[in-house]
Amino acid sequence: MRCAFAVRRDGIVCASLFGRMSALRIHVDFALPADALASLREGTQGHQLVFAEQPAASVLGAAKADPGFALADIAFGQPDPAAVAAAPALKWIQLSTSGYTRYDTAEFRALVAARGIPVCNAAQVYAEACAVHAASFILAQARNLPRALRSREPHASPAWKQIRAAGTTLQGCTVLIVGFGTIGRRLAEMLRPFGVRVLAYRRKARGDEGVPVVTDAQLAQVLTYDVDHVVNILPDSPSTRAFFDAARFAAMKPGTVFHNIGRGTTVDQDALAHALHSGRLAAAWLDVTEPEPLPEGHALLTAPNCHITPHVAGGHHGESLTLVRHFLANLACFTRGETLVDRVM
Repeated sequence: MRCAFAVRRDGIVCASLFGRMSALRIHVDFALPADALASLREGTQGHQLVFAEQPAASVLGAAKADPGFALADIAFGQPDPAAVAAAPALKWIQLSTSGYTRYDTAEFRALVAARGIPVCNAAQVYAEACAVHAASFILAQARNLPRALRSREPHASPAWKQIRAAGTTLQGCTVLIVGFGTIGRRLAEMLRPFGVRVLAYRRKARGDEGVPVVTDAQLAQVLTYDVDHVVNILPDSPSTRAFFDAARFAAMKPGTVFHNIGRGTTVDQDALAHALHSGRLAAAWLDVTEPEPLPEGHALLTAPNCHITPHVAGGHHGESLTLVRHFLANLACFTRGETLVDRVM
């Protein structure tokens, strides 16, 4: 029996008590490897999968307009915001990424709120890998790995002694995590056994952080006196663009190490390059830049102690399968009218 849909006060579309949820049209707009595709097909039996005619090559890519989307009940991937507005049957959007910049607008939020369409990201899919990546940056810096890996200095030589003496532990270090969400919480957990003091930057403390919170009023002073590593996990938004500017880099105490696994747009990259060339910062470890990759000749490519990975922090073996499992778990919640995981709107 076909069921009616009811919208709860929290915006979740759930099955009516008058019957079971009918088959749903699930639109998928990105390519999946064979194992993840098989898992998706098995887990959505009883529903209809609709695949985009021109799927995006990766979960990071924006999907092109697709005629099959107009009749979709569920969107899985990176649907075009304009297409969402033109899809009258749409009931839920499951994004394939942790970031959701292209959807974080007043217009889109108003649209999904008015129609009761919940929007979920995939933060839990990528949190573990991103936290491991950030922790790897911090540990590599502490152990002076870039220089040590390049070296062929003989044992007991002056250069060998210098490399050995430069390695430190993390005991007693202070790490400030800017953007304290799912990834930041996991990173804080990982760093705790190393004897690290973790601080979280938030404009307003919620009380559930589990670590001391630094607010706007305190940030400049904390950067100047207390912080050894700054880990930037800020998303891209009008309020976060160039958050780390010349003034904030100038406020950091000499020898601070800057890490970015958030978004390249949150950093004034010329100011970062200047802070590295001037010696204000000891090093920068970046997984994201603006643009990606940086063009030849960019100042950061020649900056001392600037180490860049190509936006791979969230990547891990079996990533697509993890993403599908996350979607299927949320699909089960959706069809039962339960709270969705990683809901952002």
